[in-house]
Amino acid sequence: MNSIELKYGCNPNQKPSRIFMRDGGDLPVKVLSGKPGYINFLDALNGYQLVSELKEATGLPAATSFKHVSPAGAAIGLELTPKERKVCRIKKSAELSPLACAYARARGADRMSSYGDFVSLSDVCDAETAHLIAAEVSDGVIAPGYTPAALEILKQKRQGGYNVIEIDPDYRPAEQEYKDVYGVTFEQGHNNYRLTNDVFGNIVSDRKDIPESAKRDLLIAMITLKYTQSNSVCYAYNGMAIGIGAGQQSRIHCVRLAGGKADTFFLRGSDKVLNLPFKKGLARAERDNAIDVYLTDGDWEAMLSSDLWQDYFSEKPEPFTVPEKREYLSHIDGVSLGSDAFFPFSDNIERAKRSGVRYVLEPGGSIRDDAVIDCCNKYGMVLGFTGMRLFHH
Repeated sequence: MNSIELKYGCNPNQKPSRIFMRDGGDLPVKVLSGKPGYINFLDALNGYQLVSELKEATGLPAATSFKHVSPAGAAIGLELTPKERKVCRIKKSAELSPLACAYARARGADRMSSYGDFVSLSDVCDAETAHLIAAEVSDGVIAPGYTPAALEILKQKRQGGYNVIEIDPDYRPAEQEYKDVYGVTFEQGHNNYRLTNDVFGNIVSDRKDIPESAKRDLLIAMITLKYTQSNSVCYAYNGMAIGIGAGQQSRIHCVRLAGGKADTFFLRGSDKVLNLPFKKGLARAERDNAIDVYLTDGDWEAMLSSDLWQDYFSEKPEPFTVPEKREYLSHIDGVSLGSDAFFPFSDNIERAKRSGVRYVLEPGGSIRDDAVIDCCNKYGMVLGFTGMRLFHH
């Protein structure tokens, strides 16, 4: 098949819509269930590239959760700790394959942003992973294959309307790629740059030591950024992207946005959040919303004053004060931070430090590189320059 008709384009008024191969050849994808849309395929194809590169770079199964052509989370298949299971909403007794661990991490990193996502998997989807996907609000999944049991589980989701796409793992895109904007065709070479351990060859800070776990996390951050709408930065920790700031015009805004998401991820592991007295029968999405409000200064006070807290909790939770949250986050360390372009000012490092960042990787090349290096040295952080920008639009 060399063409798939879509319901419409980005919006309902943009018709007709389809995906097809310019050279007239067969598409590398098959729709096994549902009817994916224009944005679904954008998310699926970008996400699959991301997880394929993560698998190639780390040797472990990978998963990503995409929303509006940028990842909300990305991760590799490391076993979850007991606390990570709680944060990612995984039952203590659940049997998890490495791919299921990758998906649980990718989906659990930023559950608010992942709501209604499109999932991409590097490996054949197994039943354990399919069971986790089936429990979440999601638009669809793409993978190089599905076990019979996994496919049966996914086909039952949304009464058969869940989008399940299979992609040929041997497919390789043409060297040149094209994009039409306002009737004008753009052409460029496909971004074949691969991120490997070679990127750690230019450490410019005084401190040079990077443990293997941090190298892995920095690769996760940078590969994630390769498929994130620019400007973008990514915080990564223990095999997963925990904060992604995408599509901001100012880099410090990327760092603040992603840092806030990373902070929320860590705060979700605090006793105050893990012991919140939720009402029985509360839906997973409602719990996520309630946690987000609970952790957001101002929003929580407004909920208390309007008594809306009673919609979510069986009793009024203890407040999580700003000083308490700052104290909790002050003990976080060893976080990795990647940037798709250079940091133009040291304020980015100052903000990153507040979220426990210890290792930083960026292209370098700013006229203020010295100020950024000095700031990293001040905090004993490790800074590496890759020399390669990773803009994605």
